[in-house]
Amino acid sequence: MFSSIGADEFYQKSKADSVTIIDVREADEFERGHIPSAKTLPLSGLQQHIDLLSKNEKYYIICQSGGRSAMACDFLSSEGYEVVNVMGGMSAWKGELA
Repeated sequence: MFSSIGADEFYQKSKADSVTIIDVREADEFERGHIPSAKTLPLSGLQQHIDLLSKNEKYYIICQSGGRSAMACDFLSSEGYEVVNVMGGMSAWKGELA
């Protein structure tokens, strides 16, 4: 089971707190613009690279609109990771881009 957060609330939280953001969009999407502190880990390679993540950390998972991030959260939470789905994704992100 995982929790979700709206894009506006997430934006405010990311400004106030140190959060670890995983962007599960594909590399070309990530390169076109992403949250500056986000790490890229495409959904298509998530299972193969799950060892890059720590079960001692909380991750905020984002994609373009919330669908792929929900799938990633479902998988990661079933594997014992603490994850939060960012609803609305990059389509709703109002902050700066890198």
